[in-house]
Amino acid sequence: MVGFTSERTADEALVLPHWLEKLHMTDLVVDYPAVWAPIHRIAGRLDKAPPELFAPDYDRRLEAARQRLRPEG
Repeated sequence: MVGFTSERTADEALVLPHWLEKLHMTDLVVDYPAVWAPIHRIAGRLDKAPPELFAPDYDRRLEAARQRLRPEG
């Protein structure tokens, strides 16, 4: 069985948990309920992310990370 590992950048560690939290709070209907198990597992791993998630300037850091992660074009 192949294991799942993920190397995240600091920017990804800020952006992904925020997006997953917003996703969880929506009324999004997922046609494949089995998808939620891995999403919750990934989200649980992301919750152990860096302390920047709790920084007083989190919103500014999050927006800066989003800008850096956007593809140029």
